[in-house]
Formats: sequence, C-alpha cells, structure tokens
Amino acid sequence: MAIAEIITIGTELLLGEIQDTNSKFLARVLRDIGVDLYRLTTVGDNPQRIAATIIEALARADIVITTGGLGPTVDDPTRQAVAEAMDVELEYQPELWEVIISRFKRYNRQPSDNNKRQAFIPKGAKVIENMVGTAPAFVFESDQKSIISLPGVPREMEYITQNFVLSYLKNRYSLENTIIKARVLHTISLGESSIDEIIGDLETLSNPTVGLLAHPGQTDIRVTAKAPSVQTATAMMEPIIEMLYSKLGNYIYGEDETKLDQAVADLISQQNLRISIIDSGLNGQILSGLNEYIPERVSGSIINGPVSRDTLLNIMRESSQKDVDLVLGIRFIVDQHRQVLYLALIQGDKLHEGERSFGGPPGDAPLWAVNSSLDFIRRKVLDN
Repeated sequence: MAIAEIITIGTELLLGEIQDTNSKFLARVLRDIGVDLYRLTTVGDNPQRIAATIIEALARADIVITTGGLGPTVDDPTRQAVAEAMDVELEYQPELWEVIISRFKRYNRQPSDNNKRQAFIPKGAKVIENMVGTAPAFVFESDQKSIISLPGVPREMEYITQNFVLSYLKNRYSLENTIIKARVLHTISLGESSIDEIIGDLETLSNPTVGLLAHPGQTDIRVTAKAPSVQTATAMMEPIIEMLYSKLGNYIYGEDETKLDQAVADLISQQNLRISIIDSGLNGQILSGLNEYIPERVSGSIINGPVSRDTLLNIMRESSQKDVDLVLGIRFIVDQHRQVLYLALIQGDKLHEGERSFGGPPGDAPLWAVNSSLDFIRRKVLDN
C-alpha cells in the first residue's frame, strides 16, 4: 500500500488570493490508482518551512507531491527547499537550460537571466519534461521514497500528472493491481447528525468505507472501496449503496456529479410539468438554475424588496391562471437577527405552505435557502 501526502506551496494560497484546485485534482487521480492520501498541507514561500514540511511528510508517507514554487523568481523556493530537505546541493544542468530556451523560442520569447534559476535542480533528481509550460518539474528518489515537484499552474500540473506521474507511480509502487473507487450520494433536508443516527452502523466499515460531508441544506455520503479492479470495487459497494437507499429513501436526490437543480429539472420534465417562480429575496437563483436545464418549462418574476405573505400569494394566484402546472412563491428574509424562508406552492387547486429558519452562519443562509426551495418543489412533485 502506497501512502502519499500533497504539499501546495505559495503564500498567495495562505492569503486566500487564489483557490487551490490542484489538491482536488491530485487527490482524485491518486485515489483512482490506489494510493492512500493521508494529508494535504499548504506552506508559504519560505524554503526553510517548506523543507521542514517535506521532511515531516517523508516520515509518514512514501510519496510526497509538491505543487508550486518552480517559477524563475526569488519567491519560487521549491527547488532550494527539496535540496535542503534531502541534504544535497542544487545542480546546474546545461541541457535543461537549453530546453528552457527552446520552450521560450516556441512562444517567440527570450528567457531572462532569472529563468536560468529553473535550470538548477537538486543533485540526483530526474527532470520531468514540461511540454505545456516553461517550468521544469522533477522527481527525487531516496530509497523507496519519492518527492515529485510539479508546477503550480493547474494546466501544467495536470498535463505532467497525466503523462508522467501516474505511470511513474504505478511502476515504482506496483499499483497496477489496486484501484480506489468512490460513489457519492447527495441527500437533502436531513442534517448530518440525523443521517449519522440512521446509517451510523455503516460508517464503521473498513472496506468499503462510508463517510459524510455536510453542506448548507444538504449532506453528501461518500462510499469508497479499494479493490484489484473497478468491477470488483463496484460489486463491493453495491450492497452498501442499496442499504443507503433503503434507509434514506427520497432524502437522496442524486449521485456523483448530479446537481440539485438538475435533479429537480429532470423530475419536472419527466412529469411534463411547467412551473412559474415568484422570487422575493433570492435574486432569481432558482429561476436561473432551472432555466439552464429546462428553459421551455420555467417562467417567473423577481420581486425587489420585501413582500408580505398575502401579496406574494396574490401574485402567485395570478400566475396560476397562466399555462403552468406549478407556482412556487419564495419569501426570504435576512437580517442580523434571523434568516427565515417562507415557501408556498400552488399545485392545481392545492396550496402547500412552509416556513423554516436557518441557524447556521449567515453567509451560508442563501445557499441553504436555494437548496431548501428546490427540495420543496421536488418533494411536492414526488408526493403528487
């Protein structure tokens, strides 16, 4: 079993100036080839702290992958940090400098003196060719440990991973006979603690494993299996998936890449319905979300400013006289003391109403309200 850690490098990450998408990509591809990822760490552009982090990671893991810090400037310290961690010198490689020059020529540019820094790599490291950028990557091997240093630019990092790193890891760690496969079930309108009470016995399994991830208004359930093949992993997960559906029923609205608005749109389309949405407080998010999938079945209007329940119902009744099957009314009130969502749905001659409050961080309230509104539609259509 190969164990990995990822170290993302860049002060801009610690300052929140850019989002780390590299870790998400690497975590998924490592999972798919059967590598267990134990930690993700972010370090600023400080060579001593980076070196210390690498040394700590190597004490726990077989594979350490770094991203970022391979550019030509003074604050690109990954090469120096790896050399320090492995107690070797940086070594100038004339052949690598020629490759860098040729890369720049391809873009009709000339490298600066600073770019020459990129031709220095830790002594004993192997260069990994970067066909889509100018920052060379490298791998440093020590006994059965590997440090793989990749560019921070996502396009370059992904290309090198797909075209070198995966095959390298499979060969070095004999990973051909191991894969990790995951399926994610999306639930709505049932909190993480409530789901834990229902499926807690499944969360103690070791292979497959079952884990929870909470979002505002919804919770994901991840089922993961490690096996020699995709077919075997799928077969191992299937009875667990069946038990989850049996225990949670319609609280599950979809799997993997399915979004809630997509699931609701599919349901409306399958039942050949048309819906009008009267929105006060959510800035048309429900309307635009459904319109992306079923524009011919969605209409509505956005009310600026607060509106009373009676006024909202009157507008809804007027809309119900048009060529629609459902009319959803939304009144979302947010202030420093409360976040309250009132929902109403006219379905033929029936009026369904509901009101709920959000007790979480105020910044999460709009997403919670959107998810709650979509599930209100979904449940009423399913009940019908």
